Amino acid sequence: MIEPDLLLFDEPLSNLDANLRVNMRVEIRRIQQELGITTVYVSHDQEECFSISDRVAVMNKGIIEQLDKPSVIFQYPKSEFVARFIGFNNFIDFQQREDGGSFYSLRSGDYQFHAAKAPGMPESMKGAIRPDDIIAGTFQEIQPGDNVLTGTVKVSTYLGRSYQYVVVTPLGEFTVNKEMQQPYLSGQEIRLLFPSEKLVLVD
Repeated sequence: MIEPDLLLFDEPLSNLDANLRVNMRVEIRRIQQELGITTVYVSHDQEECFSISDRVAVMNKGIIEQLDKPSVIFQYPKSEFVARFIGFNNFIDFQQREDGGSFYSLRSGDYQFHAAKAPGMPESMKGAIRPDDIIAGTFQEIQPGDNVLTGTVKVSTYLGRSYQYVVVTPLGEFTVNKEMQQPYLSGQEIRLLFPSEKLVLVD
C-alpha cells in the first residue's frame, strides 16, 4: 500500500505465541529484504532481534552500549550489561592481568586463567562466559590446571535437551549447561573447564 523510506517496528510480535513469533519474524525479514526498506526494529527478545537484523544496537537507559553485527555482539560483548542481555551470566573478577601475546594471562585468587584476545576486547579485569560454554566433567574427565575450577553441584535442573547446574566453587557460583543421559547429583564434586576462546573480558 505504501513505500516508505523507513519502517519502524515497536515489539510487533510480543503478543504472539512462540511458534507464530518464529514464523512471523522470518516473514518480516523476507519482506524487508525483498523490498529493501531500511527498518528499525525494537525488541527485548535477543533471539528475535539477532535473527532479524543486519546490525544491532544494545541500549541501556537510552544509551547505546554496543552497536555491531549480531555475530560480533553475540561472541564479544563489550560491557557486563550487554553480556547479561545476550546470555553471559557467569562472571569472574580478576586481580591480575598480563599480556601473553595472543592471549591474556589472568589471575583470581590462587587460580590462573587464559583468555584469547579478540578485536575490540576492552582493557578490563572482569571475565564473562556462557553456561553452554563451560565444560563440566568428573575428576577423571578433567584434570586440574589453568582455567579449571573444582566445585560442588548445588542445584540440578532438567531443561529437556540438557541439564542445568548451579555449581559452587572457590570463586563463586557458576551456571553450567550440559547434555547428558545420567545427571550429576546434588552435592557431587565435579570440575569446570573454562575454554580460553570462550572466556571474554567485559567492562
